[in-house]
Amino acid sequence: MKKLIITSFSLFLFSMVSCQTPNNTKETKSSNTKKPMETSYQKTEEEWKKELTPEQYYVLREKGTERPGTGKFNHHSEKGVYVCAGCGTELFTSDQKFDSHCGWPSFDNNIAGGERVKQIPDFSHGMIRTEIVCAKCGGHLGHIFDDGPTATGQRYCVNSISIGFKPAGKDTIEK
Repeated sequence: MKKLIITSFSLFLFSMVSCQTPNNTKETKSSNTKKPMETSYQKTEEEWKKELTPEQYYVLREKGTERPGTGKFNHHSEKGVYVCAGCGTELFTSDQKFDSHCGWPSFDNNIAGGERVKQIPDFSHGMIRTEIVCAKCGGHLGHIFDDGPTATGQRYCVNSISIGFKPAGKDTIEK
């Protein structure tokens, strides 16, 4: 019985950290931190700081994460398109979204079959993962895993704060 409890707890703990990076600004400035991706989207870090909230800057530019279960779009089910909070690029549709019960919005693919979201090997924090970033501005979105329940077998695990939402038939973006 003791082994079962320990094994169950270990699996639970592993599942809770599978999408996460540290939620501590000091840790993001350690030697494990990667620099923001170089893109043709020309903005200085000072310009980013003026345009983004401190929380958005932490996630999009410093590759942080929000706490699981706290994001606005985690249980969001309205029809429309999810866009990059940094540059407005359309990234995911509501038809690609599913509930993975991991604490973050999850998608099984991205718009345009991979042209709008880039995948980058991520070896930070003692883990082997694949980071996903906006192909236009290089903003950190989250990570992708090969454990999705849909036909693609993929789960794009995305921070709510790194995306906005454009409802179907409207031009305004919710952040």
